[in-house]
Amino acid sequence: MVYTVVKVGGKQFAVEPGQVLKVPSISGKKEGEQVELEAILSFDDGKLQLGSKVVKATIIGHGKGEKIIVFKKKRRKQYKRKKGHRQGYTEIKIEDF
Repeated sequence: MVYTVVKVGGKQFAVEPGQVLKVPSISGKKEGEQVELEAILSFDDGKLQLGSKVVKATIIGHGKGEKIIVFKKKRRKQYKRKKGHRQGYTEIKIEDF
């Protein structure tokens, strides 16, 4: 079993070659472009390697997640606020390590 842990947008993901996943938005890149991701550690047939490995990925598309409603209320004070939020994401396909 071969997998690598990469860091994208402040989050860490365990990835394998050919895997498609949604990561926090990668700005400045268009669909079809290749990006290089920073590898934190790699696990290959029982061997563990730390850092300095590059993972190549192709951007499939950009989008927004489901809407989350943020509702604030203070009782007996006539204070109510309702706000919606949709987090942006980028869908990528891992090519190779």
